[in-house]
Amino acid sequence: MPGVTFLSGGLSEEDSSIFLNEINKIDRKGPWALTFSFSRAMQSSAIEAWGGKPENVAEAQKLLVGRAQANSEASKGEYVAGSQPSNKESLFVKNYVY
Repeated sequence: MPGVTFLSGGLSEEDSSIFLNEINKIDRKGPWALTFSFSRAMQSSAIEAWGGKPENVAEAQKLLVGRAQANSEASKGEYVAGSQPSNKESLFVKNYVY
């Protein structure tokens, strides 16, 4: 098994990075990766900042790169909470159905 992927399931962007970081700080016996599926928990603040307006692209890209950096660090257990900009709001949607 190459890895285990958890859904970020309505967590805020910041909480997702913090939880991923904590998971990856633990010494484990197997060679598999532990991660989150980050769709909304990585792009929410970027999409909100962009708002479909061309003049907001640079800011949105900056936020997306920041979340990518946070999750890269968290995947190695090296993330410092709050070191990257994020939307700290819960992304939970009551009764959401896929």
